[in-house]
Amino acid sequence: MIFKIFFKKIRNKRPTWDEYFFEVMNAVSERATCDRGKSGCVIVRDNQILCTGYVGAPPHFPDCYEAGHKLIKVKNDDGTESEHCVRTIHAEENAILQAARMGIALEGATLYCKMTPCERCARMIMRVGIKKVKCLKKYHRGQWTEKAFKKAKIKLKILNKIIEKY
Repeated sequence: MIFKIFFKKIRNKRPTWDEYFFEVMNAVSERATCDRGKSGCVIVRDNQILCTGYVGAPPHFPDCYEAGHKLIKVKNDDGTESEHCVRTIHAEENAILQAARMGIALEGATLYCKMTPCERCARMIMRVGIKKVKCLKKYHRGQWTEKAFKKAKIKLKILNKIIEKY
């Protein structure tokens, strides 16, 4: 499990809230249907889980395991190119969309995720009023998000400086 790399397990010790929500996030990520960015997301407020999400194709559409990756080349701000799979919806997006579908407000919530959210997910996080984001790792293209969250006064906590690349 990814999570156990970052936290030491002590027998008979009750997990902290952060440990608990990262464990739930890790379990949610096991449902992901794209192995390139296999991740999960948990959104909480007042230590209560509001919604979860994982990387996956929209309902009734084939996922990466069935149809393969749907890769597009993207030209980055620094002039480099990278490939992204666009068959799936990101874990953060899926959690936010699930909350919207269920009529759950996310104002003031905390989001737990595998890595620094991408620019698109960061924009959604800012728009719905999430106030804290906690990540296990840094995303190799997460610099924009880190700056944007500072400007938007969203507290970003990255537990480990390991950089997720794919």
